[in-house]
Amino acid sequence: MSQWTGRPIKDVCFAVVDCVNKTAPSQAEPTPYKMLRTTNVRGGWVDTTNVKYVDEPTYAKWTRRMVPEPGDIILTREAPFGDVGMLRSNDQVFLGQRLVMYRPDPHECDPDFLMYSMMGPTVQAELKSLGSGSTVEHLRVPDCEKITIPCPSLDDQKRIGSILRSLDELIENNRRRVEVLEEMARAIYREWFVKFRYPGHEDVLLVDSALGPVPNGWDTPRLSNLVSTQYGYTESASSEPIGPRYLRGMDINKKSYIDWSTVPFCHIDPSISPKFRISVGDIFVIRMADPWKIGICEEDIDAVFASYLVRMRPKSGQLIPYYLFFTLSHDAYQDWVTGASTGSTRKSASAKVMTEPRIILPPQGVQVAFNDAVRPLRETMRNLTQNNAKLTALRDLLLPKLVTGQIDVSALDLDALVGDRVA
Repeated sequence: MSQWTGRPIKDVCFAVVDCVNKTAPSQAEPTPYKMLRTTNVRGGWVDTTNVKYVDEPTYAKWTRRMVPEPGDIILTREAPFGDVGMLRSNDQVFLGQRLVMYRPDPHECDPDFLMYSMMGPTVQAELKSLGSGSTVEHLRVPDCEKITIPCPSLDDQKRIGSILRSLDELIENNRRRVEVLEEMARAIYREWFVKFRYPGHEDVLLVDSALGPVPNGWDTPRLSNLVSTQYGYTESASSEPIGPRYLRGMDINKKSYIDWSTVPFCHIDPSISPKFRISVGDIFVIRMADPWKIGICEEDIDAVFASYLVRMRPKSGQLIPYYLFFTLSHDAYQDWVTGASTGSTRKSASAKVMTEPRIILPPQGVQVAFNDAVRPLRETMRNLTQNNAKLTALRDLLLPKLVTGQIDVSALDLDALVGDRVA
Protein backbone atom coordinates (compact mmCIF):
# COMPACT_ATOMS: atom_id res chain seq x y z
CA MET A 1 0.00 0.00 0.00
CA SER A 2 1.15 3.55 -0.72
CA GLN A 3 1.53 6.28 1.86
CA TRP A 4 -1.66 8.11 2.78
CA THR A 5 -1.83 11.91 2.88
CA GLY A 6 -4.63 14.20 4.00
CA ARG A 7 -5.86 16.54 1.26
CA PRO A 8 -8.49 19.30 1.41
CA ILE A 9 -11.55 18.17 -0.53
CA LYS A 10 -11.49 21.32 -2.67
CA ASP A 11 -8.04 20.27 -3.97
CA VAL A 12 -9.34 16.96 -5.35
CA CYS A 13 -12.51 18.38 -6.94
CA PHE A 14 -13.18 20.52 -9.99
CA ALA A 15 -15.91 22.30 -8.05
CA VAL A 16 -17.75 22.47 -4.74
CA VAL A 17 -21.25 23.84 -5.34
CA ASP A 18 -23.79 24.89 -2.74
CA CYS A 19 -27.55 24.86 -3.32
CA VAL A 20 -29.65 27.95 -3.94
CA ASN A 21 -30.64 29.11 -0.46
CA LYS A 22 -34.41 29.03 -0.97
CA THR A 23 -37.03 26.48 -1.94
CA ALA A 24 -37.86 26.19 -5.62
CA PRO A 25 -41.56 26.48 -6.58
CA SER A 26 -42.73 22.97 -7.42
CA GLN A 27 -45.28 21.65 -9.92
CA ALA A 28 -48.23 19.38 -9.12
CA GLU A 29 -47.68 17.23 -12.21
CA PRO A 30 -44.43 15.39 -13.08
CA THR A 31 -41.96 17.15 -15.38
CA PRO A 32 -38.47 16.16 -16.59
CA TYR A 33 -36.97 18.48 -13.94
CA LYS A 34 -36.51 17.04 -10.46
CA MET A 35 -35.63 18.66 -7.14
CA LEU A 36 -33.39 16.66 -4.83
CA ARG A 37 -33.93 16.96 -1.09
CA THR A 38 -31.94 15.68 1.86
CA THR A 39 -34.23 12.64 2.06
CA ASN A 40 -33.05 11.59 -1.42
CA VAL A 41 -29.44 11.13 -0.27
CA ARG A 42 -28.72 7.91 1.64
CA GLY A 43 -25.92 5.39 2.01
CA GLY A 44 -24.00 6.21 -1.17
CA TRP A 45 -27.07 6.54 -3.42
CA VAL A 46 -29.18 9.42 -4.69
CA ASP A 47 -32.84 8.50 -5.18
CA THR A 48 -34.22 10.35 -8.21
CA THR A 49 -37.70 8.79 -8.04
CA ASN A 50 -39.33 10.18 -4.89
CA VAL A 51 -38.90 13.83 -5.82
CA LYS A 52 -40.72 17.10 -6.39
CA TYR A 53 -40.93 18.56 -9.88
CA VAL A 54 -40.36 22.04 -11.31
CA ASP A 55 -40.79 23.74 -14.67
CA GLU A 56 -37.95 24.37 -17.12
CA PRO A 57 -37.31 28.04 -16.21
CA THR A 58 -37.04 27.12 -12.53
CA TYR A 59 -34.65 24.28 -13.36
CA ALA A 60 -32.48 26.63 -15.42
CA LYS A 61 -32.42 29.19 -12.59
CA TRP A 62 -31.57 26.64 -9.89
CA THR A 63 -28.78 25.05 -11.96
CA ARG A 64 -27.12 28.28 -13.05
CA ARG A 65 -24.11 27.52 -10.83
CA MET A 66 -23.67 23.97 -12.19
CA VAL A 67 -25.85 21.27 -13.71
CA PRO A 68 -25.51 18.01 -11.75
CA GLU A 69 -24.03 15.08 -13.70
CA PRO A 70 -23.58 11.35 -13.06
CA GLY A 71 -20.59 10.89 -10.77
CA ASP A 72 -21.25 14.04 -8.75
CA ILE A 73 -21.26 13.49 -4.99
CA ILE A 74 -23.90 15.10 -2.80
CA LEU A 75 -23.63 15.78 0.94
CA THR A 76 -26.49 16.71 3.26
CA ARG A 77 -25.63 19.69 5.44
CA GLU A 78 -28.65 19.36 7.72
CA ALA A 79 -31.73 17.26 8.51
CA PRO A 80 -30.16 14.73 8.36
CA PHE A 81 -26.57 15.80 8.74
CA GLY A 82 -23.65 14.08 6.98
CA ASP A 83 -25.36 11.67 4.58
CA VAL A 84 -23.54 11.10 1.29
CA GLY A 85 -24.63 9.81 -2.12
CA MET A 86 -23.41 9.68 -5.70
CA LEU A 87 -25.66 10.70 -8.58
CA ARG A 88 -25.71 7.69 -10.92
CA SER A 89 -28.51 8.55 -13.34
CA ASN A 90 -28.90 11.00 -16.22
CA ASP A 91 -32.03 12.55 -14.72
CA GLN A 92 -32.30 16.33 -14.92
CA VAL A 93 -31.99 17.11 -11.22
CA PHE A 94 -30.95 20.08 -9.12
CA LEU A 95 -30.00 20.66 -5.50
CA GLY A 96 -32.71 21.50 -3.03
CA GLN A 97 -31.94 23.27 0.22
CA ARG A 98 -29.25 22.03 2.64
CA LEU A 99 -27.35 20.09 -0.04
CA VAL A 100 -23.84 20.64 -1.38
CA MET A 101 -22.36 18.98 -4.45
CA TYR A 102 -18.79 17.89 -5.20
CA ARG A 103 -17.49 17.22 -8.71
CA PRO A 104 -14.36 15.07 -8.32
CA ASP A 105 -11.29 15.59 -10.48
CA PRO A 106 -10.53 12.01 -11.64
CA HIS A 107 -6.86 12.97 -12.15
CA GLU A 108 -6.60 13.82 -8.46
CA CYS A 109 -9.03 11.47 -6.75
CA ASP A 110 -11.09 8.45 -7.73
CA PRO A 111 -14.79 9.48 -7.52
CA ASP A 112 -15.88 6.21 -5.90
CA PHE A 113 -13.11 6.39 -3.35
CA LEU A 114 -14.01 9.99 -2.56
CA MET A 115 -17.63 9.11 -1.88
CA TYR A 116 -16.83 6.09 0.30
CA SER A 117 -14.16 8.05 2.13
CA MET A 118 -16.78 10.68 2.95
CA MET A 119 -18.93 7.87 4.37
CA GLY A 120 -16.01 6.51 6.41
CA PRO A 121 -15.18 7.14 10.07
CA THR A 122 -12.41 9.69 9.56
CA VAL A 123 -14.41 12.13 7.43
CA GLN A 124 -17.61 11.56 9.39
CA ALA A 125 -15.76 12.41 12.62
CA GLU A 126 -14.47 15.60 11.02
CA LEU A 127 -17.97 16.50 9.85
CA LYS A 128 -19.20 16.09 13.42
CA SER A 129 -16.45 18.36 14.66
CA LEU A 130 -17.35 21.00 12.07
CA GLY A 131 -21.07 20.71 12.71
CA SER A 132 -22.78 23.43 14.70
CA GLY A 133 -26.23 24.26 16.00
CA SER A 134 -27.77 23.92 19.44
CA THR A 135 -30.98 22.25 18.26
CA VAL A 136 -30.38 21.04 14.69
CA GLU A 137 -26.84 20.07 13.75
CA HIS A 138 -25.72 21.55 10.45
CA LEU A 139 -22.59 22.15 8.39
CA ARG A 140 -21.72 25.69 7.34
CA VAL A 141 -21.10 26.22 3.62
CA PRO A 142 -17.50 27.49 4.05
CA ASP A 143 -16.66 24.35 6.04
CA CYS A 144 -17.78 22.16 3.16
CA GLU A 145 -14.51 22.99 1.38
CA LYS A 146 -12.37 22.31 4.48
CA ILE A 147 -13.08 18.59 4.75
CA THR A 148 -9.86 16.57 4.76
CA ILE A 149 -9.77 13.43 2.63
CA PRO A 150 -7.17 10.79 3.60
CA CYS A 151 -5.76 9.67 0.24
CA PRO A 152 -3.46 6.84 -0.85
CA SER A 153 -2.11 6.71 -4.40
CA LEU A 154 -4.62 7.11 -7.21
CA ASP A 155 -4.20 3.44 -8.19
CA ASP A 156 -5.03 2.29 -4.66
CA GLN A 157 -7.98 4.69 -4.56
CA LYS A 158 -9.33 3.08 -7.72
CA ARG A 159 -8.94 -0.42 -6.27
CA ILE A 160 -10.71 0.56 -3.06
CA GLY A 161 -13.48 2.39 -4.90
CA SER A 162 -13.97 -0.51 -7.30
CA ILE A 163 -14.31 -3.07 -4.49
CA LEU A 164 -16.87 -1.09 -2.56
CA ARG A 165 -18.80 -0.09 -5.67
CA SER A 166 -18.93 -3.73 -6.80
CA LEU A 167 -20.53 -4.69 -3.49
CA ASP A 168 -23.04 -1.85 -3.71
CA GLU A 169 -23.94 -2.80 -7.28
CA LEU A 170 -24.55 -6.41 -6.23
CA ILE A 171 -26.83 -5.14 -3.47
CA GLU A 172 -28.65 -2.77 -5.82
CA ASN A 173 -29.11 -5.44 -8.50
CA ASN A 174 -30.62 -7.79 -5.93
CA ARG A 175 -32.92 -5.03 -4.70
CA ARG A 176 -34.15 -4.36 -8.23
CA ARG A 177 -34.75 -8.07 -8.81
CA VAL A 178 -36.84 -8.13 -5.64
CA GLU A 179 -38.92 -5.25 -6.97
CA VAL A 180 -39.48 -7.04 -10.29
CA LEU A 181 -40.51 -10.26 -8.54
CA GLU A 182 -42.86 -8.34 -6.25
CA GLU A 183 -44.56 -6.68 -9.21
CA MET A 184 -44.85 -10.06 -10.98
CA ALA A 185 -46.67 -11.52 -7.97
CA ARG A 186 -49.00 -8.53 -7.73
CA ALA A 187 -49.68 -8.73 -11.47
CA ILE A 188 -50.76 -12.37 -11.07
CA TYR A 189 -53.13 -11.32 -8.27
CA ARG A 190 -54.65 -8.55 -10.38
CA GLU A 191 -55.05 -10.87 -13.38
CA TRP A 192 -56.75 -13.63 -11.37
CA PHE A 193 -58.81 -11.75 -8.79
CA VAL A 194 -59.47 -8.29 -10.28
CA LYS A 195 -59.83 -9.13 -13.96
CA PHE A 196 -60.96 -12.72 -13.13
CA ARG A 197 -58.69 -14.23 -15.77
CA TYR A 198 -57.61 -17.18 -13.62
CA PRO A 199 -56.96 -20.69 -14.98
CA GLY A 200 -60.28 -22.13 -16.13
CA HIS A 201 -62.17 -18.84 -16.09
CA GLU A 202 -63.44 -19.38 -19.63
CA ASP A 203 -66.02 -21.89 -18.41
CA VAL A 204 -67.33 -19.81 -15.46
CA LEU A 205 -69.97 -17.09 -15.78
CA LEU A 206 -69.89 -13.86 -13.77
CA VAL A 207 -72.81 -13.28 -11.39
CA ASP A 208 -73.89 -10.32 -9.28
CA SER A 209 -72.65 -10.07 -5.68
CA ALA A 210 -72.31 -7.52 -2.87
CA LEU A 211 -69.00 -6.49 -4.48
CA GLY A 212 -70.19 -6.47 -8.06
CA PRO A 213 -69.79 -9.21 -10.67
CA VAL A 214 -67.77 -12.22 -9.49
CA PRO A 215 -67.32 -15.72 -10.92
CA ASN A 216 -70.21 -18.07 -10.22
CA GLY A 217 -69.57 -20.06 -7.03
CA TRP A 218 -67.34 -17.41 -5.42
CA ASP A 219 -68.47 -15.81 -2.17
CA THR A 220 -68.14 -12.27 -0.70
CA PRO A 221 -68.14 -12.68 3.11
CA ARG A 222 -67.00 -10.11 5.62
CA LEU A 223 -63.34 -10.45 6.53
CA SER A 224 -64.31 -10.70 10.21
CA ASN A 225 -65.93 -14.08 9.47
CA LEU A 226 -62.72 -15.43 7.99
CA VAL A 227 -59.92 -14.27 10.31
CA SER A 228 -59.10 -13.93 13.98
CA THR A 229 -57.31 -10.78 15.14
CA GLN A 230 -54.93 -9.89 17.93
CA TYR A 231 -52.99 -6.82 19.05
CA GLY A 232 -49.32 -7.21 19.87
CA TYR A 233 -47.08 -6.69 22.89
CA THR A 234 -45.66 -3.41 24.23
CA GLU A 235 -41.94 -3.57 24.96
CA SER A 236 -38.69 -1.72 24.28
CA ALA A 237 -36.64 -2.96 21.35
CA SER A 238 -32.97 -3.90 21.79
CA SER A 239 -30.09 -4.55 19.42
CA GLU A 240 -28.79 -7.15 21.89
CA PRO A 241 -30.05 -10.75 21.39
CA ILE A 242 -31.77 -10.81 24.79
CA GLY A 243 -34.91 -12.62 23.67
CA PRO A 244 -37.10 -13.17 20.61
CA ARG A 245 -37.16 -10.84 17.63
CA TYR A 246 -39.60 -7.94 18.08
CA LEU A 247 -41.52 -7.14 14.90
CA ARG A 248 -42.60 -3.50 14.53
CA GLY A 249 -44.34 -1.57 11.78
CA MET A 250 -41.05 -0.08 10.60
CA ASP A 251 -39.67 -3.60 10.07
CA ILE A 252 -42.20 -4.25 7.31
CA ASN A 253 -40.83 -2.49 4.25
CA LYS A 254 -42.90 -0.69 1.65
CA LYS A 255 -42.91 -3.78 -0.56
CA SER A 256 -44.52 -5.76 2.27
CA TYR A 257 -41.43 -7.83 3.00
CA ILE A 258 -40.00 -8.59 6.43
CA ASP A 259 -36.20 -8.65 6.56
CA TRP A 260 -35.73 -10.50 9.83
CA SER A 261 -31.99 -9.72 9.92
CA THR A 262 -32.81 -6.09 10.74
CA VAL A 263 -35.60 -6.78 13.24
CA PRO A 264 -34.49 -6.01 16.83
CA PHE A 265 -34.93 -8.16 19.92
CA CYS A 266 -36.90 -7.72 23.13
CA HIS A 267 -37.25 -9.17 26.60
CA ILE A 268 -40.63 -10.79 27.20
CA ASP A 269 -41.87 -12.86 30.11
CA PRO A 270 -41.72 -16.52 28.98
CA SER A 271 -45.09 -17.12 30.62
CA ILE A 272 -46.84 -14.78 28.16
CA SER A 273 -44.61 -15.07 25.08
CA PRO A 274 -46.60 -17.97 23.53
CA LYS A 275 -49.61 -15.63 23.17
CA PHE A 276 -47.59 -13.29 20.97
CA ARG A 277 -45.39 -15.89 19.25
CA ILE A 278 -45.34 -15.42 15.49
CA SER A 279 -46.04 -18.41 13.23
CA VAL A 280 -45.54 -19.01 9.51
CA GLY A 281 -48.54 -17.60 7.61
CA ASP A 282 -49.37 -14.89 10.14
CA ILE A 283 -50.47 -11.62 8.49
CA PHE A 284 -49.69 -8.25 10.12
CA VAL A 285 -51.37 -4.93 9.40
CA ILE A 286 -49.98 -1.70 10.84
CA ARG A 287 -52.65 0.24 12.73
CA MET A 288 -51.48 3.66 11.50
CA ALA A 289 -51.60 4.74 7.85
CA ASP A 290 -48.06 4.45 6.50
CA PRO A 291 -49.84 3.46 4.21
CA TRP A 292 -51.54 0.39 5.67
CA LYS A 293 -48.46 -1.76 5.38
CA ILE A 294 -49.06 -5.50 5.29
CA GLY A 295 -46.50 -8.14 6.25
CA ILE A 296 -46.53 -11.93 6.18
CA CYS A 297 -44.32 -14.30 8.16
CA GLU A 298 -42.74 -16.67 5.64
CA GLU A 299 -40.21 -18.49 7.81
CA ASP A 300 -40.11 -20.21 11.17
CA ILE A 301 -38.50 -17.71 13.54
CA ASP A 302 -38.52 -16.94 17.25
CA ALA A 303 -40.37 -13.62 17.27
CA VAL A 304 -43.22 -11.65 18.85
CA PHE A 305 -44.97 -8.55 17.53
CA ALA A 306 -45.56 -4.97 18.71
CA SER A 307 -48.83 -3.56 19.98
CA TYR A 308 -49.43 -1.22 17.05
CA LEU A 309 -49.64 -4.20 14.71
CA VAL A 310 -52.79 -6.27 14.23
CA ARG A 311 -52.23 -9.95 13.55
CA MET A 312 -54.72 -11.71 11.29
CA ARG A 313 -54.91 -15.49 11.13
CA PRO A 314 -57.24 -17.32 8.74
CA LYS A 315 -59.95 -19.34 10.50
CA SER A 316 -61.08 -22.84 9.57
CA GLY A 317 -58.91 -23.12 6.47
CA GLN A 318 -61.14 -20.96 4.25
CA LEU A 319 -58.29 -18.58 3.36
CA ILE A 320 -54.83 -19.43 2.03
CA PRO A 321 -52.39 -16.96 3.71
CA TYR A 322 -50.84 -15.72 0.46
CA TYR A 323 -54.30 -14.96 -0.96
CA LEU A 324 -55.20 -13.00 2.18
CA PHE A 325 -51.86 -11.19 2.11
CA PHE A 326 -52.24 -9.97 -1.46
CA THR A 327 -55.91 -9.10 -0.93
CA LEU A 328 -55.02 -6.86 2.01
CA SER A 329 -52.14 -5.33 0.03
CA HIS A 330 -54.36 -4.49 -2.94
CA ASP A 331 -55.59 -0.93 -3.55
CA ALA A 332 -59.25 -1.82 -2.98
CA TYR A 333 -58.66 -2.87 0.63
CA GLN A 334 -56.12 -0.09 1.26
CA ASP A 335 -58.57 2.56 0.04
CA TRP A 336 -61.41 1.12 2.12
CA VAL A 337 -59.42 1.16 5.35
CA THR A 338 -58.20 4.69 4.65
CA GLY A 339 -61.78 5.88 4.23
CA ALA A 340 -62.97 4.11 7.38
CA SER A 341 -60.06 5.13 9.64
CA THR A 342 -60.08 8.03 12.09
CA GLY A 343 -57.65 10.70 13.27
CA SER A 344 -57.07 14.36 12.45
CA THR A 345 -53.27 14.25 12.14
CA ARG A 346 -52.50 10.61 11.47
CA LYS A 347 -55.21 8.12 10.60
CA SER A 348 -55.50 4.88 12.54
CA ALA A 349 -57.82 1.89 12.51
CA SER A 350 -58.88 -0.77 15.00
CA ALA A 351 -58.94 -4.48 14.33
CA LYS A 352 -62.74 -4.26 14.13
CA VAL A 353 -62.56 -1.62 11.40
CA MET A 354 -59.86 -3.55 9.54
CA THR A 355 -61.99 -6.68 9.34
CA GLU A 356 -65.34 -5.03 8.58
CA PRO A 357 -65.18 -4.97 4.74
CA ARG A 358 -66.26 -7.80 2.52
CA ILE A 359 -63.68 -9.55 0.39
CA ILE A 360 -63.92 -11.85 -2.59
CA LEU A 361 -63.49 -15.48 -1.52
CA PRO A 362 -62.47 -17.81 -4.36
CA PRO A 363 -62.79 -21.60 -4.06
CA GLN A 364 -59.97 -23.41 -2.29
CA GLY A 365 -58.65 -24.86 -5.54
CA VAL A 366 -58.15 -21.41 -7.08
CA GLN A 367 -56.45 -20.12 -3.92
CA VAL A 368 -54.10 -23.11 -3.83
CA ALA A 369 -53.20 -22.59 -7.49
CA PHE A 370 -52.47 -18.92 -6.74
CA ASN A 371 -50.34 -19.93 -3.76
CA ASP A 372 -48.35 -22.30 -5.99
CA ALA A 373 -47.83 -19.52 -8.55
CA VAL A 374 -46.56 -16.83 -6.18
CA ARG A 375 -44.70 -18.91 -3.58
CA PRO A 376 -41.57 -19.44 -5.79
CA LEU A 377 -41.46 -15.69 -6.45
CA ARG A 378 -41.65 -14.91 -2.73
CA GLU A 379 -39.02 -17.53 -1.93
CA THR A 380 -36.62 -15.99 -4.44
CA MET A 381 -37.34 -12.55 -2.98
CA ARG A 382 -36.53 -13.87 0.47
CA ASN A 383 -33.26 -15.43 -0.69
CA LEU A 384 -32.21 -12.24 -2.46
CA THR A 385 -33.04 -10.15 0.60
CA GLN A 386 -31.08 -12.48 2.87
CA ASN A 387 -28.11 -12.32 0.50
CA ASN A 388 -28.35 -8.54 0.53
CA ALA A 389 -28.25 -8.53 4.33
CA LYS A 390 -24.99 -10.51 4.18
CA LEU A 391 -23.52 -8.32 1.44
CA THR A 392 -24.47 -5.17 3.34
CA ALA A 393 -22.80 -6.50 6.47
CA LEU A 394 -19.66 -7.25 4.42
CA ARG A 395 -19.69 -3.78 2.85
CA ASP A 396 -20.15 -2.14 6.26
CA LEU A 397 -17.27 -4.20 7.64
CA LEU A 398 -14.89 -3.44 4.79
CA LEU A 399 -15.69 0.25 4.16
CA PRO A 400 -14.16 1.80 7.30
CA LYS A 401 -11.10 -0.43 7.07
CA LEU A 402 -10.49 0.18 3.37
CA VAL A 403 -10.89 3.98 3.43
CA THR A 404 -8.52 4.30 6.41
CA GLY A 405 -5.78 2.00 5.09
CA GLN A 406 -6.29 -0.79 7.64
CA ILE A 407 -6.58 -3.43 4.90
CA ASP A 408 -4.02 -4.05 2.17
CA VAL A 409 -6.32 -3.80 -0.83
CA SER A 410 -3.84 -5.59 -3.11
CA ALA A 411 -4.27 -8.79 -1.07
CA LEU A 412 -8.08 -8.66 -0.89
CA ASP A 413 -9.96 -11.43 -2.74
CA LEU A 414 -13.43 -9.96 -3.13
CA ASP A 415 -14.85 -12.95 -5.05
CA ALA A 416 -13.88 -15.30 -2.24
CA LEU A 417 -15.33 -12.97 0.41
CA VAL A 418 -18.64 -12.57 -1.43
CA GLY A 419 -18.85 -16.30 -2.12
CA ASP A 420 -18.39 -17.10 1.57
CA ARG A 421 -21.03 -14.55 2.59
CA VAL A 422 -23.81 -15.54 0.23
CA ALA A 423 -23.22 -19.30 0.16
